[in-house]
Amino acid sequence: MAGVKRLNPKRWFILPKWEQLPDEFRTDVVMPYYDALSKRKASLFFKRVFDVIVSFIAIIILSLPMLIVAILIKCDSRGPVFFRQERVTTFGAKFRIHKFRTMVNNADKMGTSVTIGNDCRITKIGSKIRDHRIDELPQLFDVLSGNMTFVGTRPEVVKYVDRYTDEMMATLLMPAGVTSIASIEYKDEAELLEKAEDADDVYVNEILPEKMKYNLKSVKEFGFFKDIGVLFKTVAAVF
Repeated sequence: MAGVKRLNPKRWFILPKWEQLPDEFRTDVVMPYYDALSKRKASLFFKRVFDVIVSFIAIIILSLPMLIVAILIKCDSRGPVFFRQERVTTFGAKFRIHKFRTMVNNADKMGTSVTIGNDCRITKIGSKIRDHRIDELPQLFDVLSGNMTFVGTRPEVVKYVDRYTDEMMATLLMPAGVTSIASIEYKDEAELLEKAEDADDVYVNEILPEKMKYNLKSVKEFGFFKDIGVLFKTVAAVF
């Protein structure tokens, strides 16, 4: 993506000037979202402070449980503990996400990039981990590093971002998130894709546009305390 090198995605809480944004962001449809965020610079700062403090504490508290999960994964199937895949975050920058591996090794090369219900690539332990969203815990390291935030648009793989409309690019004015309203509303996404003949096509043309309506609204109406509310809703949805 043109212009990404001019920006440091890990300093996203300091909103850059409009003319510093990559060319694909400086469009008429993105400007209203940029203007909305520019009026909430204090909230952006406190959002980052919250991310750093909470992710650091959570990593310490959850280090033993995460170690146990890692051992279970290694005992259950061959392959690495973590699933690392290139995703897109702030200003179009790419990073390799951290997730506990819940599928057979190299599963992303065996089928679609989205996971469907009853996916044969999911391991026995992986099924239990996914049911309780435990596979997302390693993203605490991504939040701490600044590649992600607790609340924001879920990070997509490059091939899906390449299909974004000009307006969808506005979601990349902020970092990718661990959770969001769209994630809560579409928590059963895998089941929705289960019967699709072409899961990638259904995801890009039907599910992604609907999720983006929530994501774009969240960017335009961003507020620190609204983010806290989404976190509570996420906990309720998981349990």
